[in-house]
Amino acid sequence: MSEPEQPNILWLCTDQQRYDTIGGLNNPHVRTPNIDSLMAEGVTFTHAFCQSPICTPSRASFLTGMYPSAIHACTNGNETWADAAPLVTKLLADAGYDGGLAGKFHMQGSMDRTEPRLENDGYRFFEFSHAPRDSWETGHDYRTWVEEQGYNLSDLREDPQNMPAELHQTSWCATKSIEFIEGDHDGKPWFLSFNPYYPHPPFDPPKEYEERYNPDDLPKPLFQESDLEAQAFLADVDFQSEARNPADFEIQKIIAQYYGMIELVDEKIGEILESLERTGQRDNTLIIFTSDHGETLGDHGLLYKGCRFYEGLVRVPLILAWRDHFTPGLVSDALVELSDIAPTLLDVCDVDQPHRMQGKSLMPILNGDETKIRDYVRSEYYHVLWPRDENGFEGSYGTMYRDERYKLIVYHNQSIGELFDLKEDPGEFNNLWQNPDYQDLRFELLLKSYNAQAHAVDIGPKQVMYS
Repeated sequence: MSEPEQPNILWLCTDQQRYDTIGGLNNPHVRTPNIDSLMAEGVTFTHAFCQSPICTPSRASFLTGMYPSAIHACTNGNETWADAAPLVTKLLADAGYDGGLAGKFHMQGSMDRTEPRLENDGYRFFEFSHAPRDSWETGHDYRTWVEEQGYNLSDLREDPQNMPAELHQTSWCATKSIEFIEGDHDGKPWFLSFNPYYPHPPFDPPKEYEERYNPDDLPKPLFQESDLEAQAFLADVDFQSEARNPADFEIQKIIAQYYGMIELVDEKIGEILESLERTGQRDNTLIIFTSDHGETLGDHGLLYKGCRFYEGLVRVPLILAWRDHFTPGLVSDALVELSDIAPTLLDVCDVDQPHRMQGKSLMPILNGDETKIRDYVRSEYYHVLWPRDENGFEGSYGTMYRDERYKLIVYHNQSIGELFDLKEDPGEFNNLWQNPDYQDLRFELLLKSYNAQAHAVDIGPKQVMYS
């Protein structure tokens, strides 16, 4: 097949995968040979941060290049998509790209309904599965595929670990991705979103994948007994679990399951990469590997996600590879945001960037011209309860400001926060928020965070007249 002038784009996005779960990034326990191969071909960012520690706000942010609060996409379970900014997938489609998606989308709530399809998502090929559950009567393409293979998804989900790997939702995502890659694109360059549900909880890999990992051999979470007191200080801030000693919820077994889930994803990524090679498209395909947010995985006595901003939850993998175009094998410690992906793609594809887009192109780092593009990164969480509960609790409002050394977190309606010196305390155990010796630093960082939050505001339509 002929090679388009613009690169194809393969966007591999896992769900809830921490930054420290890549074999090639000094984790000798997890097996990710295919992800590691992307590191050898491209640029790996060790300090990439999501703009919200939960799904919809993060995905809305990296698909628009804007902060969740700027585009009215602050929560999971939202009734509608505000359509406050164009998705980068639509911008690429308007520029002549053929778009495909396999798996999760999650711009709107999809717990008790099939997520309504957006009119302006930019995808021609759209194979939808929010999760591997059998929870949707219509519109669940994965369930339909399972039925076509002669099985019933509800029966398979009675004991998820006995589900054959070849029938898993991750495998279906890969199958549909390969179908799109090897299909007819009418001479156009293409972009594809590969969005499996893994390694999102419940932690339920096929049994053979869990059994590849001995729980006793795996690293333990970041936990000290003082964490229980620290989390009691934050008890009124939203989170999906209560703090406990990780041993009380068999965390080593969970880590083995989590790693098994990641290994299955890695194997399916390998199949997709093989499809690119087989069809002669690998050299002209820009590949992104990332995740929407992380997972606490026992750190500080917590499991799952919510209104916290520890490294394991807001720091995610990010690799960009394009043979003979990006600096191969470069590992960058630069602070970057997932909001930077959209402007990077527009930059590569020579598509005009909307003036409201807040992310920054990574091209100066990818080309080796610069070593940094940001002095800080931001993340945010806004969850409004309505109506208010009987005690007047309004939900949680949290923002994170992080530079190369310090992290400041403010829980705004609680008037409490966290301050960590990441150089002296990389595990984030010693909260300096109330330490009198750090009050000047806290004030300085509060001012920087306030200024950063002002720059995260959507400035609206382009100004064309001056008075």
